[in-house]
Amino acid sequence: MKKVAAVLFVAGMFAFFACGPSAEEKAAMEKAKQDSIAAVQKAYDDSVAMALEQVRQDSIRIADSIAAAAEAGKKK
Repeated sequence: MKKVAAVLFVAGMFAFFACGPSAEEKAAMEKAKQDSIAAVQKAYDDSVAMALEQVRQDSIRIADSIAAAAEAGKKK
């Protein structure tokens, strides 16, 4: 009976520790999560930078159009 209890105890311990991720797996999941957050942040920053550059370019075009219209008005 003692041998059966010991075997069941050892089997129970294996089953208990086999459930759930290991520390390395937890660390890998956390790193993947942080990498994903960093990728999304970089994509957001890039899109904001592109939008700001587009606004700058549009402002330059509008200023050039206003200057051209003013110049054309002076020639009349």
